[in-house]
Amino acid sequence: MRVAILTDTYLPTVDGVVNSLLTTRKALEKLGHEVFVLAPEDKKHLNPEDPNTIYLRAREFKTYPGYRVVSLLPGKEVKLLRNMDVDVIHTHGMAAMGAKSIWSAHTLKIPMVLTFHTLVLDALNWYNPIGLKTGFMEFATKSWIKYLLHRCYGVIAPTSAILHELRMLAPKMRITDVIPTGVDHDRFSPAVDGSDVREKWGLDGNELILHVGRVAPEKNLDMLFKSFARLKKKRENAKLMLVGRGPAISHCVRTAKLNGIADDVIFSGFVSDKELPEYYAACDAFAITSTFETQGLVVLEAMATGKPVAGIDYRAIPEFVIDGITGYLFRPDDTQGACSAMEKALDSGEDMARNVRMMAKGYSIEVCTNKLVDLYKRVIDYRQNKG
Repeated sequence: MRVAILTDTYLPTVDGVVNSLLTTRKALEKLGHEVFVLAPEDKKHLNPEDPNTIYLRAREFKTYPGYRVVSLLPGKEVKLLRNMDVDVIHTHGMAAMGAKSIWSAHTLKIPMVLTFHTLVLDALNWYNPIGLKTGFMEFATKSWIKYLLHRCYGVIAPTSAILHELRMLAPKMRITDVIPTGVDHDRFSPAVDGSDVREKWGLDGNELILHVGRVAPEKNLDMLFKSFARLKKKRENAKLMLVGRGPAISHCVRTAKLNGIADDVIFSGFVSDKELPEYYAACDAFAITSTFETQGLVVLEAMATGKPVAGIDYRAIPEFVIDGITGYLFRPDDTQGACSAMEKALDSGEDMARNVRMMAKGYSIEVCTNKLVDLYKRVIDYRQNKG
C-alpha cells in the first residue's frame, strides 16, 4: 500500500503529533508499506534529508514559535501525489494541510483519512492566529472542523473520549475508529536503566516526579507546580523534572520561583529519542495535569516502563489511568487532590507496576498499526463501492 501523510507540523519541530507520525511511519514501513510525507518547510533550520519527505513552502506561525504554515491555496501537492500513485491520503493536519488534503483527495479521487490529534477549539484560548474576536473564531473554527470531518472517508480518534466529542460535532462522519499511537515496548521497558540520568542530575536519594511534553500554556503546568509545592511539604527529598521545551519555559521558571520550589524543579530541555526511555526509567512516578490531551502517549510510555501515573481525570487520561489500579486520578483544578495522587503514586508497589505494564501492552505498535492498516483497507473499499 502507498500512503501519503500530510501534516501541519513535522521535523525539525518535535511534539506529540510529530512523535506519533514518526512512530506510525516507521511501523507502516516495517510492514512493507511505502509512506510519503508532505510537511511545511523550515527556513531557519535544515530540514532532514529524506527522499520520501517533501517540504512545502511555508512561513513561521508567529503566535506559536516553532511552527510553520503553508499556503491555503492549491499548489504542487496534487501533482506530487499523482506521481506518487498513492492509495490513501492520511492527513494529520487540521489547518492548511487539512485543506490541501481535501482538495487533493477530491481531485485525484483518493480516499482521505484524518487522525484528530489537536483540540483546536480549546487552543483558541491560547493561540488566536489573527487577533479576531474569540466568539467569531470559535464559530469559524467549529464550522471548518465539522466540514473537514464530513469530507473524510475515515476519521481516527486516539481515544473513545475524543471520538465522542467528534460525533457530537460531526454526526454524519463515515467510517470512524479509535486507534491510539502505539508504544514501542522494545524502547520503553522496565529493563531500561535510568541510573545515568539520576547521576547526571544529582538525584541520588531523591524521589523523582516526571513530566514529559511540550512546555506550553495549554499543558496546565501551573497546576503541576502548585501541587508539587504541596507535596514538598510532606516529601522533603522529592524533585520534579520537566522534559521538553516550548514557549512557556520562562513563565514556568517564574512560576516555580513564586511557589518556592525553584531549587527542586529541573528543566531538562530537549531530550533525544535515544535518551528518553532512560528518563522514564529514572523517575519514581509520572504526573500529567493537562486537560488538552487527545491521547497522552507519554502516559503509555511511562506505563510501559513500569511507572505509576498521577493523572488528571479529564478527557483521554482516565482511559489509561484507572484510579487505584494503574495510577491515581484527581479532578481538574484540585491541587490538593493532585498532590495526594502524586504521593500515592510514589508509595505504590509492585502490584501497580505490573498493572501499568499490562495496560501498556494492550497499546503496542503492532496492535495499533494493524488496526490502522485495516481502516485504510475499509476506506479504500468504501470509496470504490460507494464513491
